Amino acid sequence: MAKKTKLVWKTSKTFLLTGLILAFLSSLVLYFYTKYLLEDEVRESLYSTELRVENALKSGNTHYELPPIIEVNKVKRLSKEVIKDTIIYDPSEDEMELFRELSTFKTIDGIHYQITVRNMVVESKEFLLAIVISNIVILVLAFIFLFYFNTVRNLKIWSPFFKNLEQMKRFSLTSKESLEFVDSDVLEFAELKNEIVLLTDKVRADYENLKQFTEDVSHEMQTPLAIIQAKIDNIINEHGINVRQYEQITSIQKDIKRLKQLNKRITTLTKIDNNQFVNVEIVCLTDLIDDKIESFKELQFANLIHTSKNRFSVSMDPYLADILINNLISNAIKHSKQREEITLVIKDNLLVISNFGEKSLEHPESLFFRFYRESKANQSTGLGLAIVKKICDLYGFKISYQFKEDHHIFSVDFSK
Repeated sequence: MAKKTKLVWKTSKTFLLTGLILAFLSSLVLYFYTKYLLEDEVRESLYSTELRVENALKSGNTHYELPPIIEVNKVKRLSKEVIKDTIIYDPSEDEMELFRELSTFKTIDGIHYQITVRNMVVESKEFLLAIVISNIVILVLAFIFLFYFNTVRNLKIWSPFFKNLEQMKRFSLTSKESLEFVDSDVLEFAELKNEIVLLTDKVRADYENLKQFTEDVSHEMQTPLAIIQAKIDNIINEHGINVRQYEQITSIQKDIKRLKQLNKRITTLTKIDNNQFVNVEIVCLTDLIDDKIESFKELQFANLIHTSKNRFSVSMDPYLADILINNLISNAIKHSKQREEITLVIKDNLLVISNFGEKSLEHPESLFFRFYRESKANQSTGLGLAIVKKICDLYGFKISYQFKEDHHIFSVDFSK
């Protein structure tokens, strides 16, 4: 996953990069343009000096020389004009210096002359460097100021957006607390705030309608199911029925019972999804397991063995803790034969429930999915383990399954 960057720094980085590129390019352009101007100025100065020397020679002054700046020599033949850089000894500075040299050839009064004029360019380069450095310093100072001003200004402009974002992070469907969004003089931010208000209000309204619908359906289903069950009981008790009718009525009773369980478990899942279980207490799981085992033993399930040595407690909703233990034990009973032992033990924050199995599950990765059943012959609702997984996710517990030594083993790690 790519690393995330804050919006202000993202835009500031763009400003920083653009500014550095522009500063570099402008300094580069200034350097070459100023260099061209200085070289052109030196060239004009050389031609101007050469013209003065030529005029002096025409006027009869044959000793117009100032080595190494000006030199006049008689030559046998004329050559092409040459302009170049050269390094020569400067007696005034007593060191080698860089000069721009112009050599021209003229015929004056029938005599061929080579006129050489030179101009020192070292000072020109120093002047050029000074200009460029000054430009860079000014640009850097201006850039630092603009960068700081741009960042501060952006923070002020984007402030309503960030505050509204923080409000959105606090948004909860189950909370009745209203969100306080900040208005902005920026049109887009103002429109975004209005859309967020409309969206959150609509989501909350839809959530309340859906929750009310689920509760109403669950409640309304209980009454007709109870009436159907009562009428079936009356038929069995008040009318003589044959064996086939008895089997059919018994099958209907099982379907009604399963439908009641399905309705109850779907309601439980919906409430967990909607975070409606907010009552957190210290629940002693060892005592809860003992109570559950006693209840199941009354239903002729005497093969449940609890071997925990120490009392273990956990912070969670007592109702969900009861469902968690009940569903795990019920699942083990459904997939065990009548006389096989089912062991439960809590050790080091780990609850382990083990029951005998002839083979491992074919799709253990789907075990905690809703309505998943390993066998079509199994008449369970397929929601028991899904509810267990939801409860574990709600409190940060970790549930796992493995098949080891002919046993199905479910483990719940209560360490957060």
